[in-house]
Amino acid sequence: MDKCRIGIAGLGRLGKVHARNIAFRIRGAELKAACSIVPEELDFAKSELGVTNVYSDYRKMLAEADIDAVCVVTTSKEHCWQIEAALDSGKHVFSEKPLGVDLAQCKQAEAAVERHPDLTFMLGFMRRYDKSYSYAKKLIDSGRIGTPYMVKATGIDPESAVQGAIRFAKNSGGIFLDMAIHDIDLCRWFLNSEAVEVYAAGATFKHPEFKEAYDDETGAAMYRFANGALAMVHVGRTAPYGYHVETEIIGTEGTVRISAVPAKNLAEVYGHDGVLTECVGSFPERFDDAYLTEMEEFVDCVLNGKKPGVSVYDGTKSTAIAYATTEAWKTGKAVRIE
Repeated sequence: MDKCRIGIAGLGRLGKVHARNIAFRIRGAELKAACSIVPEELDFAKSELGVTNVYSDYRKMLAEADIDAVCVVTTSKEHCWQIEAALDSGKHVFSEKPLGVDLAQCKQAEAAVERHPDLTFMLGFMRRYDKSYSYAKKLIDSGRIGTPYMVKATGIDPESAVQGAIRFAKNSGGIFLDMAIHDIDLCRWFLNSEAVEVYAAGATFKHPEFKEAYDDETGAAMYRFANGALAMVHVGRTAPYGYHVETEIIGTEGTVRISAVPAKNLAEVYGHDGVLTECVGSFPERFDDAYLTEMEEFVDCVLNGKKPGVSVYDGTKSTAIAYATTEAWKTGKAVRIE
């Protein structure tokens, strides 16, 4: 196989990012089909991506399209059955996070992956493919900061996007399931251990609509890991200055900080307001290169029979931790993580 022919399911904001990368930016990849239940998204596939094979029925795309692989970027609750259907039809699968919205779904996906060891499955934890995060991981693995014993992770969406978060709140599963899954994955990755206990709390000061939806606009969680390490995760939805993702890994011999200032670029503006660093505005902007790099890895794995760096089990473990965090947030009690 010299080309990986891919069908994409879902062409929302992130789906468009993946679709453009597959169609125009990745050697060895070809976007052959698109599926969406939104007619405007199929029009986009035809007019902007040059895809002529478009479908509103996912199973029909699997049965009829001339594809080797599927990229799943649909609503979270649809992921696992779509992963299973694609693998059972002989297709390689890349799926966006989260793996599933509950552990039963995650186990469904695990079983499908295990039934098809000859097929590639990869989960989209793209922060692992960001240059800064992958560099930090190399430093940690080389012993540069000694033994890592604490991670502090912050992820705050911009205030400019808060109305969308409010509309989604009733179906989001709560702020930790909705927002913290990437940070949870990074904590596991950097500490090379699994979380065994969590305490979490939330707060709402600006948008009472979150409380009305039994959610919060800000959440904080503290984790203890099996190796004794600690992690603290802060997620929110109301950064007034842009999209804020920051991570600090503290070790016995040093510390690595990633994006302490969520800078848009390396420029600083000198003016009447002083010296300003403009901030990045959205996740597609901040992680543009990471989304490209992870999809390049997926295509390389399909074409050359390699195993990707993120597995189905990473998805299940992170989901289990997120569920325990949600329980701790709702009950106000520390929760053991099995």
